[in-house]
Amino acid sequence: MCLAIPARVVELLPGLRAIVNLSGVRKEVSLDLVADAQVDDYVIIHVGYALGKIDPEEAARTMALFAELSEVQNASQPILNLVELS
Repeated sequence: MCLAIPARVVELLPGLRAIVNLSGVRKEVSLDLVADAQVDDYVIIHVGYALGKIDPEEAARTMALFAELSEVQNASQPILNLVELS
């Protein structure tokens, strides 16, 4: 299974490279597949490559779902640990 996540382009670099913001984490990625990406565009990132552009509203919805999933996972962690101890 593959997972691609949305990120905002914050800086363009030489050689079709860019710095993106992944929910507060800055990462250098390749723009080889999305050569027309500009600063403030949202792109889908998978293993260091921007695969395509995404609408800002869709990016926000996706990031909200990831945040919700993280909250649920963190909230259930003590329960999982308790079960493992049984």
